Amino acid sequence: MSLLFSILAFVVALGVLITFHEFGHYLVARWSGVKVLRFSIGFGQPLFKKCLGKDQTEWVIAALPLGGYVKMLDEREGEVLPQELGRAFNRQSVAKRFAIVAAGPIANFLLAILLYWLLFMSGISGIKPVLGPVKPLTPAALAAFEQGETIVKIENESIPTWQDARWRLLSHAVDRNPEVMVETVNAHGEISWRKLNLSDIAADDLDVNFLEKIGLVSYQPVMAPIIGKVITGGAGDRAGLLAGDDILAVNNKDIPSWEVLVKEIRAQPEQLLELEILRDNKTMTIAITPDKAIEGKTEIGKIGIAPKIDHETMDKLLVKVSYPAGTALLKAFDKTWEMTFFTLRMLGKMVIGEVSWKNVSGPITIADYAGQSAQIGIMAYLGFLALISVSLGVLNLLPIPVLDGGHLMYYVIEIIRGAPLSEKAIVIGQQIGMAMLFTLMVFAIYNDIYRLIFG
Repeated sequence: MSLLFSILAFVVALGVLITFHEFGHYLVARWSGVKVLRFSIGFGQPLFKKCLGKDQTEWVIAALPLGGYVKMLDEREGEVLPQELGRAFNRQSVAKRFAIVAAGPIANFLLAILLYWLLFMSGISGIKPVLGPVKPLTPAALAAFEQGETIVKIENESIPTWQDARWRLLSHAVDRNPEVMVETVNAHGEISWRKLNLSDIAADDLDVNFLEKIGLVSYQPVMAPIIGKVITGGAGDRAGLLAGDDILAVNNKDIPSWEVLVKEIRAQPEQLLELEILRDNKTMTIAITPDKAIEGKTEIGKIGIAPKIDHETMDKLLVKVSYPAGTALLKAFDKTWEMTFFTLRMLGKMVIGEVSWKNVSGPITIADYAGQSAQIGIMAYLGFLALISVSLGVLNLLPIPVLDGGHLMYYVIEIIRGAPLSEKAIVIGQQIGMAMLFTLMVFAIYNDIYRLIFG
C-alpha cells in the first residue's frame, strides 16, 4: 500500500467528515435566520472560492484540510449594518446559538448512523470467531478454552464475527467487569459456558492486540509453504524467489508449513540463509539474507513474500451478516449510541489512569487506517468513516473552550446565571482550551511516531 494512497484516503475521509460537520452548523444557522458569510473546508489560502445565494455566501476549499469553519455575521468580529442586526449570530437567543453550535457534532452522529445503516443493509463481512491455539498461562487458558471452538455468545449476546468478539470483550474490560461469561461450541456441537477473568488486564493491554493478551487468537488454517506473491524490491525479490515456489527447507531444516517458515525467517534478520525450493518439479537452492525490521522492541527478519491462499478453505471461515432496512436502521442507531458511550468511557478511563494514553491516535495512524480500510474495500472504508465520525462528534462535544462543547458550556452557564460570561473570562477559557488541545495533539503525534519506530 503506497503512502500516496493512504494520504488520499485520509484527505477524502477528512473532507467528508468536515463537510458534514460544518454543514450541520450551516443549515441550522440558516434555519435560525443567521446570515452565513463563509463556508470553508480547510484553513489558510483558498484554493477554490465561489459566492452563491442571495447572501452571496463564500464557499471555500482551503489549502490545509485539517478542519473547517462556518463564519457567520457577528458584531464581535466586524461592523454589522443596522438593517442586518437581527441576522447577527450574537443577537440570537441562547437557545438558537446552542442549536447552531450543537448541530455540527449532531451531524457527525447522523452521518455515522447513515453509514452504519448502509453497512448493516448491504452486509458486514467478517471472520467467524473460531479459536486458534490458546496461549498458556493466559485468562483464556485458565478458563479452559480450546482450539477449534467457536464463540457463540458473550453475556447472552450473539457473536457472529471475530470483530464482534473483540469489541464485546474490550467493552467489558474497559468497564472493569472482573468476569465475563462466554459460550462456545466445538466441532461436535457441544456447548460450553466459561467464566473469562479480565480482572488482571492492565491499562496498557487495552490496545489493538487486546485479544492476544488474554490468550485468544483467530484460527488460521494450516497453509503450505508455497509463495503466492513476491513483494517488489524485497529480499525475496532480490534473491530471485518467484510466485509458485514451494519452500522445502531453510538451512537444511524441513519446512512443513507457512507458519514454520515465518518463524525461521523472523528469527534470523540479516543472516545468510539457504532455501531449498521446488520450482517446476525441480529442486534448487537459493541464498537469501532477510531484511531487518523492528517490531515492538524486537529485531525480526522479513523477506517480502506472501503465501498462496487456499480460497476455498478461507471462504469457510468467512461470514456475512445483513439485515432488512428497518432492522438495519435500529441497529445503526444502537451501534452509534454504543460507540459514542464507549468513546466517552475510554476518555474517562484515560483521565483517571485506568486506560493508557497510548491508545490516543494522531493523524499518521488515522491516515494509515484510512489507507488500509480503503484497500480492503468500500464497505471497510465506510466502517472506518463511521467510527471516525463518532469520534469527531464526541471530541467536539467535550467541554473544552475552542471546541463546540466549550461554547455549549458557555451557553449553559449563561442560562444559569442569566447573563453571558465576560470577554475576559472567554479569552482566558480560549487560552486554556488551546493549551489542552495542544497537549492532546503532542500525545497523539508522539504515539504515532512511537508506533512507526517500534511497531
